[in-house]
Amino acid sequence: MTLLISNISCWLIPLLVGVICGILGYLLGRLLGGESNDNANEVDVYKNRISKLEADLEACKASKKSTFSGGNSSGGEIATKATKSIAGEDSVSSSVSIPVTFDGAAAKVAFGKKIKEDDLTVVEGIGPKIKELFHNHEVTTWAGLADCSVDRCKEVLKSGGKRFEIHKPGTWPDQAKIAASGEWQKLKEWQNSLDGGK
Repeated sequence: MTLLISNISCWLIPLLVGVICGILGYLLGRLLGGESNDNANEVDVYKNRISKLEADLEACKASKKSTFSGGNSSGGEIATKATKSIAGEDSVSSSVSIPVTFDGAAAKVAFGKKIKEDDLTVVEGIGPKIKELFHNHEVTTWAGLADCSVDRCKEVLKSGGKRFEIHKPGTWPDQAKIAASGEWQKLKEWQNSLDGGK
Protein backbone atom coordinates (compact mmCIF):
# COMPACT_ATOMS: atom_id res chain seq x y z
CA MET A 1 0.00 0.00 0.00
CA THR A 2 2.82 2.42 0.81
CA LEU A 3 4.37 1.53 -2.52
CA LEU A 4 1.17 2.58 -4.27
CA ILE A 5 0.95 5.85 -2.32
CA SER A 6 4.62 6.69 -2.86
CA ASN A 7 4.25 6.10 -6.63
CA ILE A 8 1.03 8.15 -6.89
CA SER A 9 2.93 11.11 -8.27
CA CYS A 10 4.37 8.93 -11.02
CA TRP A 11 0.99 8.14 -12.51
CA LEU A 12 -1.18 11.05 -11.25
CA ILE A 13 0.92 13.87 -12.73
CA PRO A 14 0.97 12.44 -16.30
CA LEU A 15 -2.77 11.72 -16.02
CA LEU A 16 -3.55 15.31 -14.96
CA VAL A 17 -1.26 16.75 -17.64
CA GLY A 18 -3.02 14.59 -20.25
CA VAL A 19 -6.49 15.67 -19.13
CA ILE A 20 -5.50 19.36 -19.07
CA CYS A 21 -3.88 19.09 -22.54
CA GLY A 22 -6.99 17.38 -23.87
CA ILE A 23 -9.27 20.11 -22.53
CA LEU A 24 -7.01 22.88 -23.85
CA GLY A 25 -6.79 21.18 -27.24
CA TYR A 26 -10.56 20.89 -27.43
CA LEU A 27 -11.09 24.53 -26.45
CA LEU A 28 -8.46 25.80 -28.90
CA GLY A 29 -9.96 23.68 -31.65
CA ARG A 30 -13.43 25.09 -31.00
CA LEU A 31 -12.10 28.63 -30.80
CA LEU A 32 -10.01 28.46 -33.96
CA GLY A 33 -12.54 26.33 -35.85
CA GLY A 34 -15.34 28.78 -35.07
CA GLU A 35 -13.25 31.68 -36.34
CA SER A 36 -12.57 29.93 -39.63
CA ASN A 37 -16.31 29.38 -40.14
CA ASP A 38 -16.94 33.06 -39.38
CA ASN A 39 -14.16 34.02 -41.78
CA ALA A 40 -15.63 31.78 -44.48
CA ASN A 41 -19.04 33.43 -43.99
CA GLU A 42 -17.47 36.89 -44.21
CA VAL A 43 -15.64 35.91 -47.40
CA ASP A 44 -18.94 34.73 -48.91
CA VAL A 45 -20.63 38.00 -47.96
CA TYR A 46 -17.86 40.03 -49.57
CA LYS A 47 -17.88 37.83 -52.69
CA ASN A 48 -21.63 38.43 -53.03
CA ARG A 49 -21.11 42.18 -52.61
CA ILE A 50 -18.37 42.18 -55.21
CA SER A 51 -20.48 40.25 -57.73
CA LYS A 52 -23.40 42.64 -57.15
CA LEU A 53 -21.14 45.64 -57.66
CA GLU A 54 -19.73 44.09 -60.82
CA ALA A 55 -23.27 43.51 -62.12
CA ASP A 56 -24.13 47.14 -61.25
CA LEU A 57 -21.07 48.31 -63.16
CA GLU A 58 -21.98 46.22 -66.21
CA ALA A 59 -25.56 47.50 -66.10
CA CYS A 60 -24.29 51.06 -65.88
CA LYS A 61 -21.93 50.53 -68.81
CA ALA A 62 -24.69 48.94 -70.87
CA SER A 63 -27.15 51.74 -70.14
CA LYS A 64 -24.48 54.31 -70.97
CA LYS A 65 -23.83 52.61 -74.30
CA SER A 66 -27.52 52.37 -75.16
CA THR A 67 -28.26 55.94 -74.07
CA PHE A 68 -25.33 57.57 -75.78
CA SER A 69 -25.02 55.42 -78.89
CA GLY A 70 -24.41 58.43 -81.08
CA GLY A 71 -23.84 58.32 -84.78
CA ASN A 72 -27.22 57.23 -86.08
CA SER A 73 -30.12 59.59 -85.75
CA SER A 74 -32.63 56.96 -84.62
CA GLY A 75 -30.51 55.98 -81.59
CA GLY A 76 -30.16 59.61 -80.54
CA GLU A 77 -33.84 60.18 -81.20
CA ILE A 78 -34.83 57.21 -79.03
CA ALA A 79 -32.56 58.41 -76.22
CA THR A 80 -34.04 61.91 -76.48
CA LYS A 81 -37.60 60.55 -76.38
CA ALA A 82 -36.77 58.35 -73.41
CA THR A 83 -35.19 61.27 -71.56
CA LYS A 84 -38.17 63.51 -72.27
CA SER A 85 -40.60 60.83 -71.18
CA ILE A 86 -38.77 60.22 -67.92
CA ALA A 87 -38.55 63.95 -67.26
CA GLY A 88 -42.29 64.20 -67.83
CA GLU A 89 -42.06 66.50 -70.86
CA ASP A 90 -43.99 64.11 -73.08
CA SER A 91 -47.32 62.72 -72.11
CA VAL A 92 -47.15 58.96 -71.87
CA SER A 93 -49.78 57.29 -74.00
CA SER A 94 -51.53 54.08 -73.01
CA SER A 95 -49.19 52.04 -75.18
CA VAL A 96 -45.46 51.68 -74.84
CA SER A 97 -44.14 53.56 -77.84
CA ILE A 98 -40.52 54.03 -76.88
CA PRO A 99 -38.48 51.06 -78.04
CA VAL A 100 -36.09 50.23 -75.22
CA THR A 101 -33.31 47.70 -75.61
CA PHE A 102 -33.65 44.94 -73.03
CA ASP A 103 -30.90 45.19 -70.42
CA GLY A 104 -30.65 41.82 -68.72
CA ALA A 105 -27.81 42.95 -66.44
CA ALA A 106 -29.87 45.82 -64.99
CA ALA A 107 -32.84 43.49 -64.51
CA LYS A 108 -30.64 40.97 -62.73
CA VAL A 109 -29.29 43.68 -60.43
CA ALA A 110 -32.78 44.81 -59.45
CA PHE A 111 -34.35 41.35 -59.06
CA GLY A 112 -31.31 39.35 -57.98
CA LYS A 113 -31.93 36.71 -60.65
CA LYS A 114 -31.71 36.34 -64.40
CA ILE A 115 -34.69 37.81 -66.24
CA LYS A 116 -35.63 36.72 -69.75
CA GLU A 117 -36.87 39.33 -72.17
CA ASP A 118 -40.68 39.56 -72.34
CA ASP A 119 -41.15 36.98 -69.57
CA LEU A 120 -44.61 37.84 -68.28
CA THR A 121 -43.91 36.14 -64.93
CA VAL A 122 -41.84 39.22 -64.00
CA VAL A 123 -45.20 40.87 -63.35
CA GLU A 124 -46.24 40.33 -59.73
CA GLY A 125 -49.25 37.99 -59.71
CA ILE A 126 -48.51 36.20 -63.00
CA GLY A 127 -47.20 32.68 -62.78
CA PRO A 128 -46.37 30.13 -65.47
CA LYS A 129 -49.99 29.00 -65.98
CA ILE A 130 -51.34 32.54 -66.30
CA LYS A 131 -48.45 33.38 -68.67
CA GLU A 132 -49.58 30.43 -70.78
CA LEU A 133 -53.14 31.80 -70.84
CA PHE A 134 -51.90 35.17 -72.08
CA HIS A 135 -49.72 33.50 -74.72
CA ASN A 136 -52.82 31.61 -75.91
CA HIS A 137 -54.49 35.00 -76.37
CA GLU A 138 -51.58 36.40 -78.40
CA VAL A 139 -50.20 38.49 -75.51
CA THR A 140 -46.56 37.42 -75.44
CA THR A 141 -44.61 40.57 -74.60
CA TRP A 142 -44.48 43.17 -71.85
CA ALA A 143 -45.56 45.82 -74.37
CA GLY A 144 -48.49 43.63 -75.41
CA LEU A 145 -49.57 43.22 -71.79
CA ALA A 146 -49.10 46.95 -71.20
CA ASP A 147 -51.55 47.61 -74.05
CA CYS A 148 -54.18 45.35 -72.46
CA SER A 149 -56.88 46.86 -70.33
CA VAL A 150 -57.65 45.40 -66.93
CA ASP A 151 -60.95 44.14 -68.36
CA ARG A 152 -59.08 42.35 -71.16
CA CYS A 153 -56.82 40.74 -68.53
CA LYS A 154 -59.92 39.57 -66.66
CA GLU A 155 -61.30 38.04 -69.89
CA VAL A 156 -58.06 36.13 -70.39
CA LEU A 157 -58.22 34.85 -66.81
CA LYS A 158 -61.88 33.91 -67.22
CA SER A 159 -61.01 31.78 -70.25
CA GLY A 160 -58.87 29.60 -67.96
CA GLY A 161 -61.74 28.68 -65.68
CA LYS A 162 -62.80 29.35 -62.11
CA ARG A 163 -59.37 28.86 -60.53
CA PHE A 164 -57.95 31.77 -62.56
CA GLU A 165 -60.88 34.15 -62.04
CA ILE A 166 -59.85 34.79 -58.43
CA HIS A 167 -56.72 36.68 -59.53
CA LYS A 168 -56.75 40.48 -59.48
CA PRO A 169 -54.99 41.91 -62.57
CA GLY A 170 -55.50 45.57 -61.64
CA THR A 171 -51.79 46.46 -61.73
CA TRP A 172 -50.58 44.03 -64.40
CA PRO A 173 -50.68 46.40 -67.41
CA ASP A 174 -48.88 49.12 -65.45
CA GLN A 175 -46.24 46.68 -64.20
CA ALA A 176 -45.74 45.44 -67.77
CA LYS A 177 -45.36 49.02 -68.98
CA ILE A 178 -42.58 49.62 -66.45
CA ALA A 179 -40.88 46.35 -67.44
CA ALA A 180 -41.13 47.25 -71.14
CA SER A 181 -39.53 50.62 -70.43
CA GLY A 182 -36.65 48.95 -68.55
CA GLU A 183 -37.20 50.69 -65.21
CA TRP A 184 -36.28 47.62 -63.17
CA GLN A 185 -35.55 49.25 -59.83
CA LYS A 186 -38.83 51.18 -59.95
CA LEU A 187 -40.71 47.96 -60.75
CA LYS A 188 -39.02 46.00 -57.98
CA GLU A 189 -39.73 48.70 -55.39
CA TRP A 190 -43.39 48.85 -56.43
CA GLN A 191 -43.73 45.06 -56.37
CA ASN A 192 -42.35 44.97 -52.83
CA SER A 193 -45.48 46.84 -51.75
CA LEU A 194 -47.88 44.63 -53.73
CA ASP A 195 -49.57 41.45 -52.57
CA GLY A 196 -49.89 39.04 -55.49
CA GLY A 197 -50.24 41.87 -58.00
CA LYS A 198 -52.99 43.69 -56.07
